[in-house]
Amino acid sequence: MNHYAEKIRDIIDTVEKVVVGKRQAITLTLTALLARRHVLIEDVPGVGKTMLVRAMARATGADFKRIQFTPDLLPSDVTGVSIYNQHTREFEFRSGPVMSHILLADEINRTSPKTQSALLEAMEEGNVTVDGYTHELYEPFFVMATQNPIEHGGTYPLPEAQLDRFLFRITIGYPNQREELDMLERMEYGHPIDELSAVVDIRDVQQMQREVPSVFVSEAVKQYIVAIVRETRNLDQVELGVSPRGTIALLRAAQSYAYVQGVPYVRPDDVKLLAPYVLGHRLILESDVLAPQGQAQVLIERMLTRIAVPATRKDTVR
Repeated sequence: MNHYAEKIRDIIDTVEKVVVGKRQAITLTLTALLARRHVLIEDVPGVGKTMLVRAMARATGADFKRIQFTPDLLPSDVTGVSIYNQHTREFEFRSGPVMSHILLADEINRTSPKTQSALLEAMEEGNVTVDGYTHELYEPFFVMATQNPIEHGGTYPLPEAQLDRFLFRITIGYPNQREELDMLERMEYGHPIDELSAVVDIRDVQQMQREVPSVFVSEAVKQYIVAIVRETRNLDQVELGVSPRGTIALLRAAQSYAYVQGVPYVRPDDVKLLAPYVLGHRLILESDVLAPQGQAQVLIERMLTRIAVPATRKDTVR
């Protein structure tokens, strides 16, 4: 029984006061946070990427920091630096923005690969090493990175090793007419984010993260996950399919999504829904393929129609 089900709905409702009509994107973001993973948002400017992560931090009572990635940004600007103290005659560590619960890495593809890689250890290990000393990060530690899919001039595409650290790659998209009108009405006398308050504290988030792995996954669903990932390695137009790390990521995403939905077990439909978001950015397409935006996700969605979905029976649910 998920005792936090009502609080989870409150978090999503609170964030939706700022990011109008994007409940799926909000749900996926919270899913990644509770799965102890990270999110890459790839979308055009002005659709609410920054507001989404700021509102999530407000709703969860999390410490929030933002890094605007630029070509001249150094790794120490992310992780922190050791400074010599003349009074104590010792080096003191001055932490960087990475020391936060929720970190917005804005336009991450505009900085050099050296600086991008400064986030690798933090995202995977939960710590950073500066001058030979390891410093533990906050718990939870959640990175939401953004990049603009339209402007490519002066950018550095994320390497596969870093893309693999993101649980989801998602888009927000434009609001429809009703949602955009609703947004104007909410913004008429001020920004709604200024009125947001926390509905949980950081200890609640930590406890929810600890409970996610207890969500039951039947043998049939595990076989379904493995079948999906293995099929990506046989797709036409794909040079390299999803690695075993992607298999684990899909399992953990499905557990966390079921937890967010208040269901004590993973359903096959959860896996099918999440697979394009989890696996799309992990595919490496053949170099001679002219790949438009989202082509990898389209390939996965087509592939899913060819894989048999296991039936959920009562005797498979614990």
